Amino acid sequence: MSLSLRRATLEDADTVSSLGARTFIQTFDYLYPPADLETFIAYAYGLERTRSDLAHPDKATWLLEDDGEAIGYALAGPCDLPHDDVQPGDGELKRIYVLKDHQGGGKGSMLMNAALEWLEKDGPRPLWIGVWSENFGAQRLYERLGFAKVGEYFFPVGEIRDLEFILRRG
Repeated sequence: MSLSLRRATLEDADTVSSLGARTFIQTFDYLYPPADLETFIAYAYGLERTRSDLAHPDKATWLLEDDGEAIGYALAGPCDLPHDDVQPGDGELKRIYVLKDHQGGGKGSMLMNAALEWLEKDGPRPLWIGVWSENFGAQRLYERLGFAKVGEYFFPVGEIRDLEFILRRG
């Protein structure tokens, strides 16, 4: 196994879009009716939105590759979580996913550390994460990293509304 982590570029849009859809489906498909899942995937992981994220000067995406194959990614940028305390300049870890067959061995931590370092490259600032209320493993990890629950909201996936926790550090 030869792992490498790199910042994604606009030329990686197809890879990031496909990887985003695959990892979301692997992680959450059992929760949603097919039509809701399809609608959400088209919106959240479509090529147009992925290109927009990659071109955005205040966002960054990393790809984790194993022998050149993209197996995970992270996306970070300005916080847009629905919380009254969010201020301009606050950062957010927006996405962090690794394909199921490649999970473990610190791969998610590699992605997370790259994103958190980038978010704080100009010094400490409040950082935010939204996490599904039933993703207990991620919640424990974020707590170990100093994040605490400060709110919640409903995240739409098609017609389904998932309870999400809002976590903040700093």
